[in-house]
Amino acid sequence: MAASRSRRVWLFDLDNTLHHASHAIFPEINRLMNAYIARVLGDDHGPADAETVNRVRLEYYLKYGVTMLGMVRHHGVDAEHFLQAAHDIDGLTSMIRAERGLRRRLRQLPGKKILLTNAPAGYAGKVLRHLRLHTHFDAHVPVEQMRVHRQLQPKPSVRFLRHFLARERLRARDCVLVEDSVDNLRAARKLGIRTVLLRHYIPASGRKPDGRVRSATCVDVAVHDIRRLSNYRKIIGNL
Repeated sequence: MAASRSRRVWLFDLDNTLHHASHAIFPEINRLMNAYIARVLGDDHGPADAETVNRVRLEYYLKYGVTMLGMVRHHGVDAEHFLQAAHDIDGLTSMIRAERGLRRRLRQLPGKKILLTNAPAGYAGKVLRHLRLHTHFDAHVPVEQMRVHRQLQPKPSVRFLRHFLARERLRARDCVLVEDSVDNLRAARKLGIRTVLLRHYIPASGRKPDGRVRSATCVDVAVHDIRRLSNYRKIIGNL
């Protein structure tokens, strides 16, 4: 990728940002993750029941931001093994849905582009290659690389984001995080990173009763899809 004169650095999430993960992929990840948790929580009589699995999964998600950390910290689960099991999806590429012209839209954005995803590297690589986006990013940062002092600190960890900026020698005010998660945007905003909420693939659970997307003061700009990013340069600012 040719170097850009712009100081802007675009930090892109993957799932429900660059593609529609809620369409089919997330339900399959949820099924695989639940089966894994059920085995871990089970006993000699068999896997744990669905009610127990759902309760524990929600508890860890609310406490840590990702279920994985709860399984690691409370049950001694190996993080990479858990992630691989939860993302070992048969027929993955057939489930991928994304907006048309995505590669061209990314090329039109000035500055560096970095993938910043809580998904594991193997899964993220397959999705990016299928979308033919793997060469459109200056760097890929999957969840395995989200560590501070060797400890996993995935999004929405402010501690990791601060560490990431220092490691890459980036200024927060030069960066724009594009995400579907308000929690992740809120963490970035605390450090002075500019934030864009991508609304296109947010599921019904993240919307108001009238169908509108829930937003927050941490969101600088809300856009429907990647195509509309180029229309918001005045709001985001010329870096």
